[in-house]
Amino acid sequence: MTNEARVVIVDDEPLARRTLRGHLSTVDWIAELHEAGDGLSAIRMIDTIHPDLVFLDIRMPGTSGIAVAEQIVHRPYIVFTTAYDRYAVTAFEIGALDYLLKPFGRDRVMAVLERARIGMEHGMPPVAARASHVLSGSKSLTRVFVKERGRMIAIPLDRVERFEACDDYVAIYVEGRRHLLHARLHDLFARIDQTHFLRVHRSHVINIDCIAALEPRDGARLTVVLASGARIPASRSGSAQLKLLKV
Repeated sequence: MTNEARVVIVDDEPLARRTLRGHLSTVDWIAELHEAGDGLSAIRMIDTIHPDLVFLDIRMPGTSGIAVAEQIVHRPYIVFTTAYDRYAVTAFEIGALDYLLKPFGRDRVMAVLERARIGMEHGMPPVAARASHVLSGSKSLTRVFVKERGRMIAIPLDRVERFEACDDYVAIYVEGRRHLLHARLHDLFARIDQTHFLRVHRSHVINIDCIAALEPRDGARLTVVLASGARIPASRSGSAQLKLLKV
């Protein structure tokens, strides 16, 4: 592929746009480079010039990058860029081609471009086409992505034993390991299959299939004993829900 691709950079920070343009301007198969400094301008530009690839900052004043991905009619390849890894779940569930965590270097950008080039050469459908139905909330998450040793790894939710709120993070316990996801427990619980997970306490969500026993703690509350041996205190409302289960 030579001098064929049209690329749009969307970021409200001029320095970020300039830095990314510097990386992209050396790529011989990129024919056009365009920039937008806000979400509304990005929507108009994307639906007007129909780019092949968009580097889209997630956190912008007004219309966010996620909202841009939801509202555009044209469906390019999308690479989300942001300084906040809490958005990794949304980015990958939308079906983004990739996710660049700021600050990122030239090598990381080139690796993303190679994936985009291969996809375009083989006529693969733009992954952003999945955005509208995922963002509508009609589909539960089946996996989450966490950062580990500089890369994002996928964790299937059916293997998760429990989630625990830890300040601005959620601790995910799976197969004896603990992973941290930059998200709020409330937001994550709203997106997972609640026929298999139960919020038993404001800080704890458990996989119902991992319950080994329920033990009385006082007159109205229970302690949940999980298959791993972990003991989770349930609130009064959580205990009431647990008493309705057949475990």
